[in-house]
Amino acid sequence: MRYRRLAGTDIEVSEVGFGVWTITTGWWGEVDDARSLRLLRRAHELGINYYDTADTYGSGKGETILAEAFRGMRDEVVISTKIGYDFYNHTERRGQQERPQDWSEGFIRFALEQSLRRLETDYIDFLQLHNAKMDAIENDRLFELLEEFKREGKVRAYGVALGPKIGWRDEGVRAMRERDIDGLQMIYNILEQDPGRDLIEAARETGTSLIVRVPHSSGMLEGRYDENTTFAKNDHRRHRPRQWLLDGLKKVEQLGFLTESGERTLGQAALKFCLATPEVVSTLPNIYGEEQLEEFAAAPDTPDLTPQELERIAGLYADNFGLETAARR
Repeated sequence: MRYRRLAGTDIEVSEVGFGVWTITTGWWGEVDDARSLRLLRRAHELGINYYDTADTYGSGKGETILAEAFRGMRDEVVISTKIGYDFYNHTERRGQQERPQDWSEGFIRFALEQSLRRLETDYIDFLQLHNAKMDAIENDRLFELLEEFKREGKVRAYGVALGPKIGWRDEGVRAMRERDIDGLQMIYNILEQDPGRDLIEAARETGTSLIVRVPHSSGMLEGRYDENTTFAKNDHRRHRPRQWLLDGLKKVEQLGFLTESGERTLGQAALKFCLATPEVVSTLPNIYGEEQLEEFAAAPDTPDLTPQELERIAGLYADNFGLETAARR
């Protein structure tokens, strides 16, 4: 495993992190607590020290399971969590519909204290505003409050997580240029490079660190899908149109040059693509099995993508992989 420093801090994070949402939300199939704990502890054995969760994941479960997995090991792990959604007063949720957000001082202080309690810690390494929209980015008092959390020792660094889906260019660029954030989380991968490229440019200008989630384009870049792939009823990928699968497979077929040497898998190459950008300090692949965890954790030690490989990827992306009518998703 290799590590990179969150800009402007003394926090070192593993190039491959562990996003806890896959093992606590039920959007990737059935959740099994015993299996989740095994995966988290195995990840630590493999050198992963960065664990990303949110208070809404499993309505708090994403935080309590980290506390259970790493009890007595607080100084060995870097924990990031996210706040902003009011799931305390709005328990009902229809499908993937967003819950209401609350950026008031009273609620944010309350949410932070609840996260600290569930995580069984007195500080959070990296606190993020969860899927912050422009109303949050423009809220001066909110960012003053985050600075207060730093001074109080409850937060070591803070930033913004963009979402829920791909997009949010203006929010991300403005947050990096106008707010003193330490890091920003975004979606970025070989198949979905925008608006990530604009966000990378802003990060380069401002010295902001980036954390990449969905580096495998919802599993497409893991190299395990075929035309007969189906997803469980409670797997969120089931709701994607079939054309997403068919177009994605056509694109992946053209990436065989990344694995020709046999020194890396497609899943590892996808992570190395993100890590080829110096501003990216960690990647958050979707982890839901031990074999997959072992593969991804080994990615940093595989060969870097060459300038020629990166140039070839850029050419394919510019041409939408030759799919004339398919829109980038």
